[in-house]
Amino acid sequence: MEKNTNGQNQAALLLGRDGQEVIPDFEKCGGLVPAIIQDADTKTVLMLGYMNEEALQKTLDTKKVTFWSRSRNCLWTKGETSGNFLHLVDIKVDCDNDTLLVKAHPDGPTCHTGTDTCWGESNEGDKLRMKNEGCEGDNPLLFLSDLQDFIEKRHQEMPEGSYTTSLFKDGLNRMAQKVGEEALELVIEACNGTDERMIYEGSDMLYHLIVLLTSKGLRIEQMAKELQERHQPGWKKH
Repeated sequence: MEKNTNGQNQAALLLGRDGQEVIPDFEKCGGLVPAIIQDADTKTVLMLGYMNEEALQKTLDTKKVTFWSRSRNCLWTKGETSGNFLHLVDIKVDCDNDTLLVKAHPDGPTCHTGTDTCWGESNEGDKLRMKNEGCEGDNPLLFLSDLQDFIEKRHQEMPEGSYTTSLFKDGLNRMAQKVGEEALELVIEACNGTDERMIYEGSDMLYHLIVLLTSKGLRIEQMAKELQERHQPGWKKH
């Protein structure tokens, strides 16, 4: 565990559902909290384990997901025997502060039986579909959520020297202006430029839009949901 200035153990702070730092409530469940493991790219749920404070801290320190084994009564790093490690990407706490959502990149199958998940489901569907559609690697649309998670951390920590930090410091009007400027660049490239430059400027616009959404406490998923609702039969314009 981390030490505070008095040399005492200090529980790890994690992001809660509202983006605020919280400490998981280990005492509620007798010192253990459930940890739902999700593939950070495909969003497939891989397994369920349990963590105590020591397992959580080791996970954060080593970036390899570690549990508390209830049968062996000891710490257990997933993959220490099989080599199928779970590489930590992010951890969030639920609304009751007693369940963890752990996003990770798996090395091979997660289940000890050799399947991708502990429910026998495949974790290759999204990757295979994107490959068949001509996109190498993981589904890039899923990256937008991860990108906003990263931008939210920048908003909370405000590290010096970060361009994202400078946008937040410049304020709402400047952030909105940047979205407009990048949208104009996109239009110019669409009309008179190349496809490559159009993709480049569109990416700039999307990034600045996510920064703007973050400053307003909104998520890119809310825009996706709005588009999804518009696709439903009977949808009417507000």
